[in-house]
Amino acid sequence: MAVLQTKIPYDVSPKRLPGIAPLVPADGWIIRDEAFAGQMALRDQLIGDQRSAVWSDTGADPAAKAEVLQMVLATVADRAGYHVSDHEVTRPDGVVVALQGDPLITAARLIQEDLLIHEKHGDEHVLTAAVLCFPASWTLAEKIGKPLSRIHWRVDDYDPNIAKRVQRLFDGIQPGRPLWRFNRLRYPKPDLFLPRSEHAPRSSDEDFETGPYVRSEHQALVRLPKSRAVVFAIHTFVVATPE
Repeated sequence: MAVLQTKIPYDVSPKRLPGIAPLVPADGWIIRDEAFAGQMALRDQLIGDQRSAVWSDTGADPAAKAEVLQMVLATVADRAGYHVSDHEVTRPDGVVVALQGDPLITAARLIQEDLLIHEKHGDEHVLTAAVLCFPASWTLAEKIGKPLSRIHWRVDDYDPNIAKRVQRLFDGIQPGRPLWRFNRLRYPKPDLFLPRSEHAPRSSDEDFETGPYVRSEHQALVRLPKSRAVVFAIHTFVVATPE
């Protein structure tokens, strides 16, 4: 069954890259919406059955991963529907998640957001670890361990000038002052798990201009105050367009 939201809760009118704005409130990067139960059930399934496709770690700082989990726990502890104890968390859908194992995977099983950790290596931030359950026509395997400029090399408007601006943004993010942007895509089907190699041609039945579903990613950039890593958190909305 399709997992859909009833609406996208922000204006999705096109903006020029990179389209970054301050995110208020600071914990607004963790969003719970009406698709929570369906998205979380799919996340659990993918993490359980296709872990190698949705999780990767190229040697991320363990302290950064632990810091992500602690930030998520501190936020959801004050949210209605969650019950947080020393050893487990009960989600709003009633699923109990044990606080054990890889902290990034545990964090990703508590919220709807995909979580990608970027650490500064040399002159650029590099994607060092991620849980990516809802890729929109890309694969984690082709991006993990790569710097920002290489990750976006297939984006038409991502020229050297934009690359420098994005790197400056990553460098300038302050703890407690996250940033966010969004995208807007049309898809012929509502699937959330849509991996696609950057070398694969689109099939003849893919209509990305007038497809019946609008997909938008709420993308937040959050500085971890202790490890100084940056979390790229992606909340995916999919809605059906009126006939």
